[in-house]
Amino acid sequence: MLGHRTLNVDDYIGILKRRGWMIAVPAVLLALVGFALTFVVSPQYLSQTLILVEQQKVPDDYVRPVVVEDITARLASMKEQILSRSRLEPIIERFNLYGTKKMSMDDRIDQTRKNIDIKPIHSEMARTGGLPGFFISFKDSDPHNAQQVCGEIASLFVTANLNARAQSVEGTTEFLKGQLADAKRNLDEQDAKLAVFQSKYMGRLPGEETPNMNMLTSLNTQLDATTQALNRMEQDKSYTESMIVQQQSFAPSGEHGAAAPGAQQAQLQTLLNEESELTRRYTDDYPDVVAVRRRIKEVRAQIAEAPAASSTPAPTSTTPNRNDSPAVQQLRAQLRSLEQGIQAKRHDQALISSQVRTYQDRISASPGVLEEYKNITRDYETAQGFYDDLLKKMNQSKMATDLEHRQQGEQFSVMDQPNLPDSPMFPKRGVFVGAGFMAGLILGTMLVAWREYRDTAVRSERDVWAFTKLPTLGVISFSVNNPEGPAASASRWPRARRNKKTELQAGKPLMNAGG
Repeated sequence: MLGHRTLNVDDYIGILKRRGWMIAVPAVLLALVGFALTFVVSPQYLSQTLILVEQQKVPDDYVRPVVVEDITARLASMKEQILSRSRLEPIIERFNLYGTKKMSMDDRIDQTRKNIDIKPIHSEMARTGGLPGFFISFKDSDPHNAQQVCGEIASLFVTANLNARAQSVEGTTEFLKGQLADAKRNLDEQDAKLAVFQSKYMGRLPGEETPNMNMLTSLNTQLDATTQALNRMEQDKSYTESMIVQQQSFAPSGEHGAAAPGAQQAQLQTLLNEESELTRRYTDDYPDVVAVRRRIKEVRAQIAEAPAASSTPAPTSTTPNRNDSPAVQQLRAQLRSLEQGIQAKRHDQALISSQVRTYQDRISASPGVLEEYKNITRDYETAQGFYDDLLKKMNQSKMATDLEHRQQGEQFSVMDQPNLPDSPMFPKRGVFVGAGFMAGLILGTMLVAWREYRDTAVRSERDVWAFTKLPTLGVISFSVNNPEGPAASASRWPRARRNKKTELQAGKPLMNAGG
């Protein structure tokens, strides 16, 4: 009656009593089939090893690692390299993996890749997303092959990590070495330009303005002192010349009569030179300028009052004469000394004036030199900073390279050696038997459901109501006390059931004996 009405617990118990064997038989048979399959399927043995990622043994504050790539990314890259054909084919040939299955080399490589499993271990305690280690496993039908191949794969990972880190740090060092050579060459060029600039503008460089100003002030002071000394010496010279003229005027007229006008002309010329020098440096109301002009006026008045000179020129006041008196000779010697001193002072004055002009040019040219100096020093400082930065990185890279050569950096360490499996990981007899048993239960249940759905026998009042929608007036119980014997009863029971079914199908209700 399955599917014709809603079933209750009694219905399910009745079905289980009638058709329980249809569920038990497939469950037992399929469980036995699963158990038998464990002896037919080729067993697979799994060997596994644990590799830990050991961090750098020297603190990062002392030696900064060059390889900063995430370990997960590096592990993925190494996995692709190790699972390549060039790495797996020698292992397959060495251990003759899958050689008895008449497979091509490509199929054997694919099968080997499928049997290799790499499982990272993510840290749950640190919660930093780091990778403290990973498992490597390999499965094969031979437990010894599984162990040996797993060890080979682990060795490849350890070697690949060491080689990758060594190549990375060495490549970094070589790259930095080339960059450092270029930076040094550029720095040398900038240094040469700066040296040429400093040699060309020596004394006009930035920072020398204050010394130049101090030197210019000192030179102006020296120039003033030299000019004043020169003026005094010229005054002394004029006075000495006038004394010589006076001494010669006391001499006999035949001897020195014509000398006085010449001395006065020389004195006038000296005074005019002195006036020109003073007016160049001082104003007209300066006391020395006023005094010189007064003397010039007096000398000119003396020349105008003196008689006309003879046609024979008198000897100059500085020309020595054997007829001169000792006083005149002494004055002449003093005059020559003054003239020499005046020449020396004029030379010093010209030299100091030249130096003053030089320092004035330096000070006036400082702004332009400063602009050009900034451009040169900016390039030089940039080149110097770049060179210093590369030199620092180069030293760090060398220390990192030495650290990797000493195997003190990050490396893979085999924590557990590959194990030799003592039992296959596939097939599991319990799993196969359980799966067969469950499949048998499902198959038997489906079979019982189908049989019950097809069965239209009436077994209870609920069945009558489900088919006729009419109430049951009476029920004739089944009696086992049949005088004709069990055989007759058994033969009539199916016929009675058929009659009941016919009457129910015709829509006639069943009546008891009293009715």
